[in-house]
Parts: sequence; structure tokens; C-alpha cells
Amino acid sequence: MRILVTGGAGFIGSEFVRQLLGADAEARITVFDKLTYSGVEANLASVADHSGYTFVRGDICDTEAVDQVMPGHDVVVHFAAESHVDRSIAGAGPFVLTNVVGTQVLLDSARKHGVSRFVHVSTDEVYGSISEGSWTETWPLAPNSPYSASKAGSDLLALAYHRTHGMDVVVTRCSNNYGHYQFPEKVIPLFTTNLIDGKTVPLYGDGGNIRDWLHVSDHCRGIELVMRGGRPGEVYNIGGGTEVTNKELTGLLLEAAGAGWDRVVHVEDRKGHDLRYSLDISKIREELGYEPQVRFEDGLAATIAWYRENRAWWEPLKTKAALEK
Repeated sequence: MRILVTGGAGFIGSEFVRQLLGADAEARITVFDKLTYSGVEANLASVADHSGYTFVRGDICDTEAVDQVMPGHDVVVHFAAESHVDRSIAGAGPFVLTNVVGTQVLLDSARKHGVSRFVHVSTDEVYGSISEGSWTETWPLAPNSPYSASKAGSDLLALAYHRTHGMDVVVTRCSNNYGHYQFPEKVIPLFTTNLIDGKTVPLYGDGGNIRDWLHVSDHCRGIELVMRGGRPGEVYNIGGGTEVTNKELTGLLLEAAGAGWDRVVHVEDRKGHDLRYSLDISKIREELGYEPQVRFEDGLAATIAWYRENRAWWEPLKTKAALEK
């Protein structure tokens, strides 16, 4: 099986590629990535010499480039997306272009070139916010940010290609990911690296927002299960099963750094900030045998340790991001 992985140099995509190539000497994967600010080719250094690995730099919105790379692949696993909520609030254009138009370009090309399966990787944020209980895959979509709205649009587009054209499309929706190689604008690496450098950390509002945390390795195992055994036209939630408030998470990160609450700066709450996310993972558990394996306490400790040991990876990224603001 030859797999085209879009956004494969990003945080989650690179973990997926490393997992598959690390487990299978016969695997064949082409990474197609534009290498924007959050796509780092060095994330794939450990598999660069694998005989089945190919890297192609390109934009999913570029029809010609996509049509050049698509032929010969059996499966597309589509990670490529603009994904930072705050950036989408500041300017929604790139999110609509990449997440919606880029997905349409990929779907058209996959259909044209006879790709057997299209795995569309999405987010629990398309459901909006839930005060009690957990979302099943049939829950109505009610996104509250430009980012999540663009992802909801791409989800519906992907599923429409299944219904209209009979394409073998499956959609996954994950909870909040964490782990090594996550770009340091996201909360765990941002807070961790700021605390390592003796800086303050920004906490939105009262910190009462609740997120379900999923280790990136568990997420990628779930995606592989869906890729290999998911039913065409179906959506599968992939969650971690650990719900933590942002304030509780901040406390854990402060404790790990040996820092006090004086290092926390309370900032105005994000516009349209969802209060709580919670996924029901019964479907993927019952159909495909998925179960998260990384305990949050263990995964968080390993993640913090990784950032402490890999300043050479994250410091240039933070410096570049600060200069671009």
C-alpha cells in the first residue's frame, strides 16, 4: 500500500509517518507538505533514510502540484490544515483557503486518479461546546471559531464526495493533542518553554475551559485503525479520555517547572471560547478495538522532558514566530 500523507511534516502528520515507517520496513509513504511556519522537515529526520520515504514540497491548493504527486497512491491521509484558533480569529482567509479549498483540490485529484481510500483528519471543535455528556459522531455540527467552521466545511465536503461520487472516504475527529514536536504556539509547549526560560504564561479568563487530552501517538494509532478498517462514509471520534480544565493543566505545568502562580498572567478570554469538549469514543472502540494507551500523567511528563532536552528544535521556531508578529 502506497500512502500520500498531506501535512506530514507537521506535529501530528510527522508522528503518523514515523509510526508507520518505524513499524514496517516495506511501508511506502510520500509526504506532501508546503512547509509553512508549523511544518518542519526536521520532524522527519529519523525516517529520512527509510527506503519507502519520499518528501515532496507542495501546496494542497495547487491543483497542478497535487495532480503530479497523486498518481500511484492507494490511500490519502489528509492532515494538512491551518489549525490555530487565535490565528483564525485574527484572519480567517488562510483557513478557508487551505482547509476547505485545499481539501476540495485533494478530493478531486484522488477521485481523478483512482485512489482507493481518503482519510480526512478533523477535530472535535466542529461540534462546538458541550456542557454535559459527550459527543457521538452523529451530533450536529456547531463550530464557534473560523478555524472550526472551516474544518466543519471540509468534513462535510469530504462526506459529500462519498455520497455523490461513491468515493471511499472516512473522517476522524480528535480531541486536543499533545506530545513531542508540537509547534510552540499551542498551550502545553508554549507554557512549558516559557517556564523553562523563566517567563510568564498567559491564562485565558478564569481557566475554567475543559479539554479532553489525547497523546499524539494514541491519535495516530487510531487514525491507522480507521485507515485500515473504518467503514466508508463514516466518522470516527478519537479521544484520550482525560478531561482537565485549563487552570488544572496550568497548575501541573507550573509544578513540573518548580514555578508558582506568580508566573501566570490572566488575559482576556478568547472570543467565542468553547467551554468544554468531550468525545464519545464507543464507536471506534467497539468497531476497531481502539483504546488510548498513554496515561495523561505519563505522557505529560515525557512531553515536558522532551522540550527540556530539545531546545535546539523549539527555540528557533519561537524566535522566528516572534519576529513575524
